Amino acid sequence: MQLSSPPIQPINSMIILDALPNPSLPEETCPRRTRQQLDLLLLAIEALDLGGSEALLAATKELDLQGIIKNRVSFWRLRATNPLRRYSQRRPLTLTEGKALVLLICHLSRRMTVLIRQLLLVYDQLLEKQLPLEQHLRLANYLERFRAHFRSRMNPKRAAVIAYNSDEKLNQLAMTLLGQLLFCTGAAGANRLWSSLFDGETS
Repeated sequence: MQLSSPPIQPINSMIILDALPNPSLPEETCPRRTRQQLDLLLLAIEALDLGGSEALLAATKELDLQGIIKNRVSFWRLRATNPLRRYSQRRPLTLTEGKALVLLICHLSRRMTVLIRQLLLVYDQLLEKQLPLEQHLRLANYLERFRAHFRSRMNPKRAAVIAYNSDEKLNQLAMTLLGQLLFCTGAAGANRLWSSLFDGETS
């Protein structure tokens, strides 16, 4: 993973988990849209670097989240609560599990702040000049990996997946997710991301 951003100070994950507010929901579980969004953000992190999947698992140890995300299989089951996945799980995603995924996303996003900013800037410049995205190798690699991950892991029969039926639409989704990852990189990133996941869901 990219480590060129300023060093991250050690954090007490349990304190942050407890500090994230529980939204006012009929059931104390993450709604469908929240589960979907968390998994897509994790997908974008995986696409940013060839070692993205391993970095996510390593970060569970760094953040001392193993009581919630015990191993690789446990992590997959949490992500498979995304209803768009080919092999989605019907089990709920608890608020505590959702908070743990938010911490993972924010932790790795902060590590890759420089890379995320660079790709967003280059993308805008290429679009403005009407140049092919393939001109920037790192951006092209990210978009190619994201498209491959999305198509291999999401259920092609779902309407929300069918909507992304072209490279262009998947590229737009990939860049939107990068913008959301940048949103997570600040000091209050976990709170901002957590709150945004429930927009329109709470009473």
